[in-house]
Amino acid sequence: MGSQHGRVQQVDFWFDPVCPYSWIGSRWLLEVTTQRRLQIKWHVMSLYLLNEHRTDDPSYVSHLREVNGAARVATAAAGHAGEPVLGDLYTAFGARIFDDWRYAGGDECRAAMAAALAEVGLPADLVAAFDTEEHDAELRRSHDAAIALVGDECGTPVTRIDDPALYGPILNSIPRGAAAVRVFDAMRLLSTVPDFYELKRTRTTAPVFT
Repeated sequence: MGSQHGRVQQVDFWFDPVCPYSWIGSRWLLEVTTQRRLQIKWHVMSLYLLNEHRTDDPSYVSHLREVNGAARVATAAAGHAGEPVLGDLYTAFGARIFDDWRYAGGDECRAAMAAALAEVGLPADLVAAFDTEEHDAELRRSHDAAIALVGDECGTPVTRIDDPALYGPILNSIPRGAAAVRVFDAMRLLSTVPDFYELKRTRTTAPVFT
């Protein structure tokens, strides 16, 4: 089925590989591709970079620092093979991390990235980026590109449909079928309104990944 405009719609999606809401948002977009003509470009951002200067929750920031290596490896993979590889790598990594809700630690994330690299046929030595700063400048560049679109009060994911961008959507489960398309059309419409800023309600349950 074509888009309502009869053309391929360009979608840019910035994600941190360890963010559960990025994962749900990415699976939502892939669901929409079964019904609409979308071309998704994947880009990396970082929950750690979003929170590195926070002082109110040092344990959370420490955890994000521990798992930031996943974004580093994704950045290294994109540098090696180009950004199109990110879609398959993200799927392979996320399938190992988002089987149930928890905060995966650094060792689990490193092992999941190693397995994901192997699954998509990328060099195994790219996993070394997990523990180095070699690709940090490029990760920050990609991260900052997302924040420049939506402002520094926003987070991950960032979704740009055609041209306007918004933080989110923050979904607690993956919309399927017609519901996925309704969310897409609503977000596309709201993103075209220059003075639209925010809709929000409190989350009351843990994310659902199935």
